[in-house]
Amino acid sequence: MIAQIPSWSYSCYVYPNSPAQVLKTANTSVFLVSNLTNIRYLMGLELSAGLLLITSRKYVLFVDGRYSEVASKNAMKGVDVKALNTLKSSLKKVRSCGCESEVVTLAQFRKWKREFKNTKFVQKSGIIENFRRTKGPSEIIKFHKAQSITHALLKKIPRELVNGRTEKRLARKLRNWAEELGADSLSFDPIVAFGVNTSRPHHHPTNRKLKRGDIVQIDVGARYKGYCADQSVVFFTGPKTKKQALCLEAVQKAKGIATELVRAGVTTHELEKAARAVLKKYEYEKAFCHSLGHGVGLDIHEGVNLSLNAPKEILRKGEIITIEPGVYFAGQFGMRLEDEVIVK
Repeated sequence: MIAQIPSWSYSCYVYPNSPAQVLKTANTSVFLVSNLTNIRYLMGLELSAGLLLITSRKYVLFVDGRYSEVASKNAMKGVDVKALNTLKSSLKKVRSCGCESEVVTLAQFRKWKREFKNTKFVQKSGIIENFRRTKGPSEIIKFHKAQSITHALLKKIPRELVNGRTEKRLARKLRNWAEELGADSLSFDPIVAFGVNTSRPHHHPTNRKLKRGDIVQIDVGARYKGYCADQSVVFFTGPKTKKQALCLEAVQKAKGIATELVRAGVTTHELEKAARAVLKKYEYEKAFCHSLGHGVGLDIHEGVNLSLNAPKEILRKGEIITIEPGVYFAGQFGMRLEDEVIVK
């Protein structure tokens, strides 16, 4: 059986619709974006190479010959599209330029210093990612589609839970089903675990065969037009043991309590403390070995981390997070329940 099927809400939006907004956040006069996911977010274009220069008045997208036609045709109105090899001339008079510290390698940084001798590159962190936290209407629509495809995937699983089915085979089926249902792909390599393998939160599918009585843990999400879904469910192929039933009850309650608390203004630490308090009552807190959840969007992990071990963050209206408490007992079993929640 599927442990829980969620219902969803809709929220609002903040978008860096002017270059000035990005530069104000970065506290720099010019900013160079090299993270391809961030370029996709700003430009709506999926590229395997390219750079986006943000000045006070406009966006300038630099691409090579493979993308010049597509970029020129599909870039947002007012965006200049130029050849990648013209970046040097565009930066010739720029004395200081912000760049993304998370993605610029030391090798790339040294190369830029050699090529652009008149420009000082200033490392900045999380600039575009800050805007990405709050999803707009078109983003929510794409996310909902990814989510609905994921629900459809999960509904197909029970009929595949037959003796002799391997974890790897079921993982392959999930990938195939996702594409058949209209997804770009899966958001990540699916977690398919049978029996004792469920005690490993990030188990990689193996050739282990399903046996009657096994717990089955599935963690999967579809990606649609770039946007990710992420859900975890538990299936039972036989009667639950007393401990399994109690664990399921504890995890369901922890998930429910945390989900009820989700709203703009609540901190990530408040949510994890609430979930852990429930598990503590069942004496399972030590069996919960990972964070309560994370932000999702164009990346499967983006934005906030719902963990007491991470910096405390305040939830924003319109961001999408997961709630995914779990308990794990080495050599026995584990279980995790996960849904996405749109912050209101």
